[in-house]
Amino acid sequence: MRSIWNGAISFGLVSIPIKLVNATESRSVSFRQIHAEDGGRIRYKKVCELDGEEVTQAEIGKAYEDADGTMIPITDEDLAALPLPTAKTIEIVAFVSAGEIDPLQMDAAYYLSANGVPAAKPYTLLREALKRSDRVAVAKYALRGRERLGMLRVVDDVIAMHGLLWPDEIRAPEGVAPETQVTVREAELDLADALMATLGEVDISTLHDDYREAVEEMIAAKAEGGAGLAPAEPQAPGGQVIDLMAALESSVRAAKEARGEPAEAAGAAEAEEPAEAEVRHLRPRRKTAASMPKETGAKKSTARTAARKTAAPARKTTARTAKSTTTGTTPAKSTATKSTAKKTSAKKTAEKKATEQKPTAKKQQAKSQPPKKATPRKRSA
Repeated sequence: MRSIWNGAISFGLVSIPIKLVNATESRSVSFRQIHAEDGGRIRYKKVCELDGEEVTQAEIGKAYEDADGTMIPITDEDLAALPLPTAKTIEIVAFVSAGEIDPLQMDAAYYLSANGVPAAKPYTLLREALKRSDRVAVAKYALRGRERLGMLRVVDDVIAMHGLLWPDEIRAPEGVAPETQVTVREAELDLADALMATLGEVDISTLHDDYREAVEEMIAAKAEGGAGLAPAEPQAPGGQVIDLMAALESSVRAAKEARGEPAEAAGAAEAEEPAEAEVRHLRPRRKTAASMPKETGAKKSTARTAARKTAAPARKTTARTAKSTTTGTTPAKSTATKSTAKKTSAKKTAEKKATEQKPTAKKQQAKSQPPKKATPRKRSA
């Protein structure tokens, strides 16, 4: 491949002589302008506006047009005298992650070839360093009379350089996004994900320009004296999508058919076949008191009454025991304590009255009995 620029890569104090080679080429079919009436070739002639004479390329120079239309001549010597350190050098200024480079800045691509045997060692060193660091180099270089920005990366065993636009050359996307507020449903996103998964990945090397091939076939048919290819069937004009869900479902089906997969409904609208039910035999449950049938009628009320009578003393005993062992009581406990205190004081009053009545009963019993006769004492001699 023919080199378009010779210079060196400046990698710190290391200088690597290289040659710049175009990494891309245009394969599009080019046409010439002709006179439609007689088929004569239409050519552009460079004519001077002052004298009307046609001029050759050697007689053409450069100039800058001022705002008022004045032409300011600029010679190659003027440009060569400018302090441009990157005139013949690709100066690496930083190493960054590839994700930090905005794809909008990508421009033309070039291959960098080592220029001579001595350049092989430093060239390989830079290539392997880029591989191991998993980074790209940002560099500045000059080409065709202007300084440019570039990105160096490794492609196979070659260092490639992508020309980059300067950050101030990227236009802001103002007024490009939809101005109306649109709500996207989860079901629509699910179908879009299904479509993306169905389309899957593709080997870029297998893609080709169908239009260019059709143009070449048409030219070959006309060159053989034919009338060209048969006109293609007109396609229905694209209209506004009314049902986005239906369009997504149709797209998923078409993509599956193109890949040879069975076309089924996808996404949220896909109806899955019910799985076959599994029958399991349950063991009989044991009979417990809770599962036994309850009695009804009078027996039921009698049982409840007996339960209440039986439970009442136990509750009182429990309450008394709790009162005797607990120092701090809640409002409910304090009420029970008060009622117990009243009962105790009433009991003491009754015992006191009974004690006071006992002497009175003894006196009455003594009065009712006859007095005993006094027994005379015997005198001793």
